[in-house]
Amino acid sequence: MAQTRKILKRILAGLGLVIVVLLVIYGDLVLYGLRQGYGQLNIIWNARPVEEFMQDPNFPDSLKTRLRLIDEVRRYAVDSLGLKDTENYKTLYDQKGKEVMWVVLASEAFKLAPKEWKFPVVGSVPYKGFFNEKRAFALKRALEEEGYDVIVRNPGGWSTLGWFTDPILSKMLSRSEGDLANLIIHEMSHATIFVKDSIDFNENLATFIGDRGAEQFLIHKYGATSLQYTEYIDEDRDYLQYVDHMLRGAATLDSVYSALDPQAPKAAKLRIKEDAIRRIITNLDTLSLRLNKNPAQRFKNKLPNNAYFMNFRQYQAKQTDFMQEWKKDFGGNLRAYIAHLSEVYPFL
Repeated sequence: MAQTRKILKRILAGLGLVIVVLLVIYGDLVLYGLRQGYGQLNIIWNARPVEEFMQDPNFPDSLKTRLRLIDEVRRYAVDSLGLKDTENYKTLYDQKGKEVMWVVLASEAFKLAPKEWKFPVVGSVPYKGFFNEKRAFALKRALEEEGYDVIVRNPGGWSTLGWFTDPILSKMLSRSEGDLANLIIHEMSHATIFVKDSIDFNENLATFIGDRGAEQFLIHKYGATSLQYTEYIDEDRDYLQYVDHMLRGAATLDSVYSALDPQAPKAAKLRIKEDAIRRIITNLDTLSLRLNKNPAQRFKNKLPNNAYFMNFRQYQAKQTDFMQEWKKDFGGNLRAYIAHLSEVYPFL
């Protein structure tokens, strides 16, 4: 018995030493993970079942309609598209008009190359999320001091990839039918297909499935000549023109940066960079958009930076590839295409 105790003590001591070493080496990552876990659990804990809102006579009928729509989208995504069925989007978290997530993205100053963070399971990720605004902007300032171009954005939703139960966020309910369907299907795609160390692939694929899935859902529910569908297509047509312009702009910046003299003064390189970005933004007003005749106006006070352009690549650069494969090899059958991709790219 005494010998057994000694062995057990040695094992526990060894485990304790391993834990201490891991905390020393990965202390920041462990602390970040604990904070993120707390933030996510806080949202889950305070989310309430959708049924409670549907039975609440004081909850607006217009929002109840949106909750019914989300359930229809979720069922369509599972039954018609073959996305994974989960307990996600069966609860609602009231944001009380406030943002709850801040995502930091950073790029090198003279190259469209992302700052990446390594995490267990998912691998390298070109962004870092926070449930605390101050921490997000503290990281932004720190990265800018290191010379990075940085942006902070508030995502409309996110997927925890099955680690937690994802609730509906109250701000989602202000979206149009098509935009809301797109968001739900996008995030459900992440819970179905997610490849380690391949964020560009994952986000581009979820964007493709979200876009095509929303189109098919709107036709299924409202019809191809419906106001809901035609408005969504008009908005999407404008957005795709904007996206294509930004992707061309990113390619232009690649050329500009590759031509820079590495020995040139930083101030000179910054002037060349600013001139190139200003031309890209000015040319936005040459687009034939239906809903926004002067898109360059949004940047009248501040030009976008490399992180902004890089974000379009992360979500949009592979759309043509997916579109061609979907049409050529699967005849536009989205369910069959998703099933194929699920086999080729097992979840994590």
